Amino acid sequence: MRQIPPGEVHSTLSKHILADGFDLVLDLRKSSGSRIHDSREGRDFLDLFSFFASAPLGMNHPKLMEPEFMRHLAEVAVNKPSNSDFYTVEMAQFVETFVETVIPESHPHLFFVDGGALGVENALKAAFDWKVRKNIAAGRGVTGSRVIHFRHAFHGRTGYTLSLTNTADPRKYLYFPKFDWPRVSSPAARFPLEEHLEENVRDEKKALEEIDEAIAVHGHDIACLIVEPIQAEGGDRHFRAEFLGELRDRADRHDFMLIYDEVQSGMGLTGSWWAWQSIGVAPDIFAFGKKSQVCGMACSRRIDEVPDNVFHESSRLNSTWGGNLTDMVRSTRYLEIMREEDILSNVRARGDQLMAGLRPLAERHPLITNLRGRGLMCAMDLPDGATRDRVIGAIYRHGAIILPCGCSSIRFRPPLNITSAEIEEALDIIGRALAEIL
Repeated sequence: MRQIPPGEVHSTLSKHILADGFDLVLDLRKSSGSRIHDSREGRDFLDLFSFFASAPLGMNHPKLMEPEFMRHLAEVAVNKPSNSDFYTVEMAQFVETFVETVIPESHPHLFFVDGGALGVENALKAAFDWKVRKNIAAGRGVTGSRVIHFRHAFHGRTGYTLSLTNTADPRKYLYFPKFDWPRVSSPAARFPLEEHLEENVRDEKKALEEIDEAIAVHGHDIACLIVEPIQAEGGDRHFRAEFLGELRDRADRHDFMLIYDEVQSGMGLTGSWWAWQSIGVAPDIFAFGKKSQVCGMACSRRIDEVPDNVFHESSRLNSTWGGNLTDMVRSTRYLEIMREEDILSNVRARGDQLMAGLRPLAERHPLITNLRGRGLMCAMDLPDGATRDRVIGAIYRHGAIILPCGCSSIRFRPPLNITSAEIEEALDIIGRALAEIL
């Protein structure tokens, strides 16, 4: 096999792709747990981003490195079958483990695919099919093609999802053709909640009025409303349970699907498997990805109001790979480990520890505002994007990798098994970076 030195990785890639990612070379062997090793500079970084929230247990968890599992993973990785039509023992083991561990009984219908945006895309298709068939049965004709969605949303960069994504960086969607679907205000809660109740309720009322207007204008042409329970890329924007309850009520009364995009917030990051479980308002469909390794969506029995829905009629939803079998095997082991190690308890404890450590930093630096978090899905705001970016740069120089979001926010996305000592280390690094910049 051809060898390329770490110092030549970026120059090699730059010949053919836009290699504008992190200025380091990931060492797949020396990285461990919450430590990212840069093989070019021989330096370790504390991981507070987990590959954009996609690595549930950090790097090279010991139980994934056991020889028996490594042999099994290698045997599976040699081939890449089309899971949609060729079934294996390994696929059945994954589906059974996935359902037993993270899928509530209320959502028995599953669809698997490669890519979180495609999980969202197929959730939309399921809703379109359901709504159009209901309209045809009711004598309304072939209608049911609109999606109510929110400002500051990020649902992906594929066909349908491009019409929904509208976060701070317009390069993600500028100039691409899009559907003219109803877009409404995003009433993100301000924190502390008890100090901002009046303005939070005011913003929610405005958004609900806009939703009601869209319903009045488009009626049964609305197939679904989609929302991230916590808008991640858009700025870690939380919604109060009361507001999500109003969305649930409208979906029921006006006969459209309520879809949650849990691609980033799901799989334990918030201290429950899905953010909606701790919030307490259930969707009809939710999309998953990132930490689950295999992406897709789960659907409730409401879709069975239409007998020949996409889960019963062949070829309505499909893809060549139907998810990746190697990813399924890795995900199966992840799920087993997460159960064995009671990972949700660690998420809740470390999230509380992180928030408790951030509060004194915010008191010391009044430019930090709007501290918020659910489990380890935590964030804080800086006065503007330029200040935020300087703080992130200082955190990197001091030895940790962390992500921006929205216009001026910093988001925490550590591995779910991050330790108490590593949280303290993170707080120390952040404290030093804030002192340097603010």
